Amino acid sequence: MVEPLDPQSRLDQISRLIAQNMVAEVCSLYVLRADGILELYATEGLNPGSVHLAQLKLGEGLVGTIAATARPLNLPEAQKHPAFTYLPETGEEIYHSFLGVPILRAGRTLGVLVVQNKAARVYRDEESEALETVAMVVAEMIAAGSLEGLSRPGVALDLSRSVSFTGVPLSDGIGLGRVILHEPRVVVTNLFNEDMEIEVERLTKALGVLRLSIEDMLSRREVAGEGEHRAVLEAYRMFAHDRGWVRRLEEAVRNGLTAEAAVEKVQSDMRARMMHMTDPYIRERLHDFDDLANRLLRQLIGHDGQATPDDAIIVARSMGAAELLDYRREQIRGLVLEEGAATSHVVIVARALGIPVVGQVKGAVSMSESGDSVIVDGEDGGVHLRPQADLEALFSDKAKFREKRQERYRSLRDMASVSCDGVKIDLQMNAGLLVDLPQLDEAGAEGIGLFRTELQFMVASTMPRASDQERLYSAVLDAAGGRPVTFRTLDVGGDKVLPYLNQFPEDNPALGYRALRLALDRPGLMRTQLRALLKAAAGRELRVMFPMVTDVSELHLARDLISREYKHLTRFGHVMPERLKIGAMIEVPGILFQLDEVMQLLDFVSVGSNDLFQFFNAVDRGNARVADRFDDLSPAFLRALKLIVDAGIRHSVPVTLCGEMAGRPLSAMALIGLGFRSISMAPPSIGPVKAAIVEMNVGRVTELVTAYLDGSHPSDAPRRALVDFAKAQGIPY
Repeated sequence: MVEPLDPQSRLDQISRLIAQNMVAEVCSLYVLRADGILELYATEGLNPGSVHLAQLKLGEGLVGTIAATARPLNLPEAQKHPAFTYLPETGEEIYHSFLGVPILRAGRTLGVLVVQNKAARVYRDEESEALETVAMVVAEMIAAGSLEGLSRPGVALDLSRSVSFTGVPLSDGIGLGRVILHEPRVVVTNLFNEDMEIEVERLTKALGVLRLSIEDMLSRREVAGEGEHRAVLEAYRMFAHDRGWVRRLEEAVRNGLTAEAAVEKVQSDMRARMMHMTDPYIRERLHDFDDLANRLLRQLIGHDGQATPDDAIIVARSMGAAELLDYRREQIRGLVLEEGAATSHVVIVARALGIPVVGQVKGAVSMSESGDSVIVDGEDGGVHLRPQADLEALFSDKAKFREKRQERYRSLRDMASVSCDGVKIDLQMNAGLLVDLPQLDEAGAEGIGLFRTELQFMVASTMPRASDQERLYSAVLDAAGGRPVTFRTLDVGGDKVLPYLNQFPEDNPALGYRALRLALDRPGLMRTQLRALLKAAAGRELRVMFPMVTDVSELHLARDLISREYKHLTRFGHVMPERLKIGAMIEVPGILFQLDEVMQLLDFVSVGSNDLFQFFNAVDRGNARVADRFDDLSPAFLRALKLIVDAGIRHSVPVTLCGEMAGRPLSAMALIGLGFRSISMAPPSIGPVKAAIVEMNVGRVTELVTAYLDGSHPSDAPRRALVDFAKAQGIPY
C-alpha cells in the first residue's frame, strides 16, 4: 500500500498477492459504478484483456448477487448455483470453487472481491475472514478516489455518483454547500496491528469503559423506573455484553486488524446485512448497533470533532434546537434531516435563523460523506447530493433569483403593513437569543411578539444565574428601542429537556410536566426569572406571558408570584417597570371554554397555534407520520381561533397569534380574515407576509373566511378558496 505505484498497478499487485497467499488460481476485483454496473477492475488468473470490459449488472450473476445482498458466497460448485452467469471474455468456465465477499464501507457496497479454484472445495472461515479484511483496504482506496479515471471516460464510481432525494420542505430557502455530518463517522486510518495481544487488550479495555458508561446512564435518576428511554439503554447493555458481537471483534483482531479496524469491519458487515432486512423492528435495531459501535470507536481512538466549513450543510438523522445553536450561524447554509416535522423545535429555530431545511430525507446520512457537495431546496423539498455541474448552475441561478425577491421584501421594510383598504396589521417577530435581535431592524418588525426565554437555558450547560438572565433581558429591551417585547416565561419540559434539571420519563411528555405546570411547582425557579425580568425592565414597559395555561386557577397563582416579587423589589428600593402587562398563551383547548374568565385577568393574550393545533387534533408535532395529516386552515380549527378573537373584542383585550401559521402568507390571510390584527413570526417571514398584506382587501378576505366557518364545506375548502382568491387578486402567497 505504501509503494509508489499507479492505481491500476496497485490493484494488479493486490490481486496477485491474494491469489498467491490463498493458493487460489484466480483473484478478481469488481467495482460498483454509479450506473449500477459492476466492472472488472483487476484480475489474476482470468483473461487480462477482460479488465474494464467484463461487466455485470447489480443483482446479475454471483458477483451481482453478492453486491445486491451484501453477503459473501462460498461455493464448491459455482456453476450449479442458480445465479451463475457465464462471461465468455473472462475464460472462467474451468473454475469450480468460488468465494466472493462484498467490499463494504459504512454499510454501502462498493464492489466485490472474488477468489476461484479449479478443484471443488469449500473455503475455510479464516480464508473468508482474510478476504473480508483485504476488502476493507480496497474500500478505503475507492472512498479516497484513488480508482477514479481507471474506467472509460465519463464513468463514475458509485461513491461519487449524484443522488437526489425528495423530502418535505420545512424552512424556505436555497442552500448550496458542503456536507457536514452532525454525528460524523469515526474514520479508521490504522488498519493492521503490529502486536495482536496489545490490540486484544485495547479492545477489552474499551469494551469495559463502554459497559461502565452504559451502567452509569442506567443509574441516573432521570431514567429510574420504567419507560422507553430505560428500555433503549437496557438494549444497549444487552448488545454491549453480547458474546457473539465480542467474539467477532476478537476474531477480526486475531486475523490482523487493529482494535478500531475490527470494530469498523464488524459494524460495516452488520449494517450491510441489517439494511437488507424487511422486518422494521430489526432494521430499527441497526441504529442501536451503529451508536454502540461509534461509542466504542471513540473510546479506542477518541474524537476531536470536525472543522465546520463556511458553506456547511448539516446532515443529521435528528437534532435538538440546542445542538443547532452549537454551530456558528454564518457558516450554515442549510439543514437536512432524516426525521423532523414543520413544528419541531429545531426547525422553528432554523426558520428563525433563516436556514433552509428539508426533513424526512431517508438515507441521507448513510449516502453522504463529509465534504460532499450538496444542494438543499427548502421550497420544493429536494436534496441533491454530489450534483452534476449543470444542476448546480441551475440552483445557483435559482438562489440569485430568490435574492432579488428578498431585495423586494427589503424594499418594503420601512413601509407600513397596511392593506389596500386601509387596515393596519402589526407584524412582530419571534426571537429567543441575542443573535436574533439585529433582525428587528433588518426585517422591519414592529416589536417582538414572542421572546422564548427557555433558549438561554437550553444552550447553557448549567442553570443561568439571575444576573445572567437580567443581563439578557435588559439587552433585549435595549435592542428593541422602545418597541414592545413580550417575554414568555420558562417553557421547558416535553421535548425541551434541560440536562441539568432532573426530570422523570413520561409516557406523554407533551401533555405532561412542562411549562407553567413545572414552574408553579418550582416557584424558586420562576421567582428568579420574574425578578430578573422586573429588574431588567426598570423604567420601561414589561410584558410577561405565561405558557400553557390550562385553568384559571393557574393564572391566579402566577399573578400572585409576580405580585410578591414586585413588592419584594420595591421594598428594597429597586426601580420598577413603568408599566407591567400580564398575558397568557392560549395553547390548551380546555381554556377555550374559560375565555371570559381568563380575559378578565389579563392585559393581552397570544395564541400559540403550534401547540393549540397539536392538542386540538391529537397530533404529535414531532411525529413525521401524523404531523402533516390535518390542515390548520380547516373550518374546525378556524372556528376555535375565531372564538379567541371574539372574546378579546368583548373584553377589549388585544389578541396576537405567534405560531408558525402567522409566517405563511396564505395562513396569515386567513388569520386577518378571522379578525387578528397582530401576528408574530420568524423574521424571514415578515417580508413575504407584508407583501401579501399590502395587496390585500381585508374586507373581502373577511367575507371569504367567514363563509367557511359554519362547517358546511369540506375540510380543505378554505385553503382552496384562499388560493383561488390570492391568484385572482394577484396576491403573492
